[in-house]
Amino acid sequence: MWASFYSIFRKEFLHIFRDRGTLIAAFSIPIFQLILFGFIDQTVRNLPTVVVDQDHSVESRELQDQLLATRTFKITRVTPNPHEAREEIVAGRARVGIVIPPDYHNKRSRGLQAKILVLIDGSDSTASAQALASVNGLSAQINVEELKRLNAGNAPGVFAQPIILFNPAGRTANYIIPGLVAILLQIVAMVLAAVAIVREREKGTLEQLLVTPINPLGLMLGKLGPYLAIGLVEMAMVLFIMRFGFDVPIRGSLLFLFLMAVIYLFALLALGLFISTRAQTQAQAQQMAQMFLLPSIFLSGYIFPFEGLPVVLQMIGRLLPATHMVAIMRGVVLRDAGPLELLPHVLALVVISAVLVWMSVRRFTKVAA
Repeated sequence: MWASFYSIFRKEFLHIFRDRGTLIAAFSIPIFQLILFGFIDQTVRNLPTVVVDQDHSVESRELQDQLLATRTFKITRVTPNPHEAREEIVAGRARVGIVIPPDYHNKRSRGLQAKILVLIDGSDSTASAQALASVNGLSAQINVEELKRLNAGNAPGVFAQPIILFNPAGRTANYIIPGLVAILLQIVAMVLAAVAIVREREKGTLEQLLVTPINPLGLMLGKLGPYLAIGLVEMAMVLFIMRFGFDVPIRGSLLFLFLMAVIYLFALLALGLFISTRAQTQAQAQQMAQMFLLPSIFLSGYIFPFEGLPVVLQMIGRLLPATHMVAIMRGVVLRDAGPLELLPHVLALVVISAVLVWMSVRRFTKVAA
């Protein structure tokens, strides 16, 4: 088996390095996607805002300054006509409309409750949620300051002091990039492995391989070995860019992280090889690989919170290797979690990998027979 493994391993490596286009794509696509997603900031800033100021007082101008200070709103227009705010939002020129009524100053000066109307464009759920949170936070801050002023700073109540762990600055890159590593590895490893056997079949060399005295298991491992090495090199490159390019700290053990990456890559490569034994052309193999890519992106917790998914989708997500690798990456990189803290995900990834390798070996043995 080892002689067969070495021969196929060497042959596959030579083929990969001779196919410059595939090799360049394998390394350039993940780096390009990492840079693209790394610079995307999901924190909403400078939403175009129309202010309908019907009060024209010191308090109304102070409120506008407070809105700007949140950095969520960017006042693009101030008008006395409330209909213009809705028109601007409908036309897409504004996301938020703030209507300050004409009695705003009078009620504030007499210590009465002053109301403002906030119109938020709900067509973008992320932007609308951020705008709503900023408005609520600003109103709560104004209320607390008013209570302190009226009660000379002795107003009773509950004061909450939140402490955000592991990502106090709320940087999007710290949350997105560790999970992105798992997705990038899947894109490269599965797609490359999915065409490994199909390429031999299209070139007419598969039959030659099968009639030679080569151990089927050694042949399969020899096919997967080069892609495993490429995957580990790509992971090292991505982690290097993540740490020194985007300043994302790696708090956990790199040794444990790479060990989990080996298990994860084996699962992906085995699944890719399984697809390769069933596909007839390289285009068909790539299409079949894409069928597993989209569920891995949307059901793994990479984009949407896993706990927010319906129970059925959570069950499907737990069967995907990417779900557990995303959790492991974020746990190790951000929270300094170890094998014991991540034991459920580690065991699940090991079991899934073992099942996929067994399925791949069984299918490949049938093809070889």
